[in-house]
Amino acid sequence: MPIDTSTIILHIAIILILARVLGEFAAYFNIPSVIGELVAGVILGPTIFGLIEPNGLIQILAEVGVILLLFQIGLETDIGNLIDAGSKSVVVAVGGFALPFITCYSLSFYWFKLDMITSLMIGGTMTATSIGITMRILSDLGKSNSKEGQIVLGAAVLDDILGVLLLAILFDFSQNQHIDLASAARILLFMVIFFLIAPTLAKAVSYVISRLEPSSKLPGIVPTTIVSLVLFLAWLSHAIGIPELLGGFATGLALSRRFFIPFGIALSKDQDFSTHVDQEMKPIIQLFTPIFFVSVGLSLDLSSIDWSSQFFWYFSLSLTALAVVSKFGGALLIKEKMVNKIAIGMSMVPRGEVGLVFAELGKMSGVFNNEIYATVVIVIAYTTIFTPFWLRFFYKQYEKYKKNLAN
Repeated sequence: MPIDTSTIILHIAIILILARVLGEFAAYFNIPSVIGELVAGVILGPTIFGLIEPNGLIQILAEVGVILLLFQIGLETDIGNLIDAGSKSVVVAVGGFALPFITCYSLSFYWFKLDMITSLMIGGTMTATSIGITMRILSDLGKSNSKEGQIVLGAAVLDDILGVLLLAILFDFSQNQHIDLASAARILLFMVIFFLIAPTLAKAVSYVISRLEPSSKLPGIVPTTIVSLVLFLAWLSHAIGIPELLGGFATGLALSRRFFIPFGIALSKDQDFSTHVDQEMKPIIQLFTPIFFVSVGLSLDLSSIDWSSQFFWYFSLSLTALAVVSKFGGALLIKEKMVNKIAIGMSMVPRGEVGLVFAELGKMSGVFNNEIYATVVIVIAYTTIFTPFWLRFFYKQYEKYKKNLAN
């Protein structure tokens, strides 16, 4: 039954208000505000009250929210630090992709005797890392531009790229019983072309805006044009088969204070204009991003789980343990202080919306039955909801340790 416009408007109002209230409540107790927003979704969704479904306009606004969030992350990123973290990000990404896939597939196929395609899809789902949630947590903790924050950012972007390739391969396999490597190679080629063209286009458009703004007769040319540019590049990235949010990230990166296109060739940059864009865009981003985090909570139907099922408990707990531990694989291989390795490994754990996309595809394609789907969703919930607490506690204890050492 379609929902009327006035009801949707009311739902958006409730989402924004409750997200703000619970976000403020979480922040008051020194908990990352993203937790409050996720809890708002759990309360409003099917888990507790079932007042709002994450579909239609709300889902669209949530997508816009995560695209704009990735734009902001790109805008605040020092590309020099990101390039410096390059090789380490690759190691963290590959290790954090391969190890969860192998271990979670093996657990499902060899220990719980699930069929091959189901086990492959479970392994694929556990490779995910949520860029949006991970970077929001680090931002709340003031660590988004730290050394470990830049490594995690690069690794999470690579994880998304690898995840899309794997998703294309597994989907073909589930539908046609064969692997189409040509399709995956085509997607990879499109990704490379996109990351060469999109930032250059964004930089050129920003140059034009900066020159036109002083003579504009109407206010708001910067946010209007930048949002349009972000959404266009998000559409373009989707059109060539990669996640929309990477279009937002590429745009933000191009407009950041220190941007280089590949091979170290610097484009002209205007730091004052970058700061101006940041100030103009912040209110818009702060409006849309809570809708995204609430929608993640809305997607978690914890009430549909058979909590008395022994299979559910054995499988979900063992899968959660592997999903957490295996994400440390790449982080432990890089040359960094152990404290940084632990922080990087923790930051790679949340599956969030990326994991939910994998899970939903598994359900829609008929690979996951209701019990497997519920188990995978609860593992995604564990990794998403508890990671901010682990990171907050870890950094707090580390700061105490440094103070005691200094004294």
